[in-house]
Amino acid sequence: MSGTANRIQAEGVIKNIIREIVQECASRGEGVSETLVAFIVKAVVLEPQNDFQVDRVLASDDVKRLIDLCVRRLLDNKSSSLDTIKMQVYFDMNYTTRDEFLTEHRRVLETRLQPILREITDNRASSKDELESLYRKIVSSVLLRSGLGSPTDISVVREATAALQSVFPQTELGNFLSLSKRDKDRQLIELTQIVTGIRLFNKECGKGGEGIDNLPAILNEAIPATLKEIQQQTDDAIDSSEKFIAVLDTMTTLSQKQLSKDATKHKVQESMINSRQLELYLNILSNDVRQSAHEVEELLSQFKARLDQLKTTIQNKTAVPTAQVYPQFMHLATIWFGFQDEMVLLSVLSNICK
Repeated sequence: MSGTANRIQAEGVIKNIIREIVQECASRGEGVSETLVAFIVKAVVLEPQNDFQVDRVLASDDVKRLIDLCVRRLLDNKSSSLDTIKMQVYFDMNYTTRDEFLTEHRRVLETRLQPILREITDNRASSKDELESLYRKIVSSVLLRSGLGSPTDISVVREATAALQSVFPQTELGNFLSLSKRDKDRQLIELTQIVTGIRLFNKECGKGGEGIDNLPAILNEAIPATLKEIQQQTDDAIDSSEKFIAVLDTMTTLSQKQLSKDATKHKVQESMINSRQLELYLNILSNDVRQSAHEVEELLSQFKARLDQLKTTIQNKTAVPTAQVYPQFMHLATIWFGFQDEMVLLSVLSNICK
């Protein structure tokens, strides 16, 4: 049998072993993920004392022994090393960098938008009713993409429709329908940004803002609260690890006759490692939240400056060239989307801490 065939066979055996372990744990009332089981299987196989031959396919007796060892380890609720592994697996599965997460988050949002966007860009409306229906879909797409209120809230829809009509009246649908799909997509993005900017500006002027949460205020309250919670958990982890280190130091200085069993010392070491790892992960999360605090501060400064510039541009003028005001509305929207990003990131980081 070729090396490739052996590898495929081995992978199939491992997958079956993982499934059996998951099922066995479930039958004993313990739910475990395949990712965690895979981690445990690898650890057990590589431990020299278990005497598994990693360079050949496992015999049936070895498979049974491996499953038994893994199940026993996974059901040991008093094991600090198991808690450490669970923590590592959970963190690896749920944590990613800011840029990676935001890229994925935006991809998911765009994927969710695709059905309504296709309905718009593939539309061949011609009658009055069809054109009105298309316009309503554009309003809905603007609301969904902007995240400023629900497209099922009448007040929000009315406000968004009024803002859209001011820059893209329904009479423009004919020109829109003649565009290529790419140009339609581009125009929908621009319309979302302009309408979002208009609604944010109107809210600032006290003329609207239905369904728009005060994200800067929410973030300025939530970030310190999250940092406080993380710091408390970090302090607890440090306190625990220092206590375990003190115990280990005491055990080391005792005479051999007085020294506790190696198994006891090993458990203390595992508990200390668990606390240290928790501290490490909490520090990573804390740094991310602090970066969010910095980002929010920068965004707020930009947001206020852009609002002031818009007020200066529009104030006491009956008409303002679109070339002057539209880019400013779009920039205002982009800044707001930054606040939304920080809200999502903070929510994820907070959930990881729980």
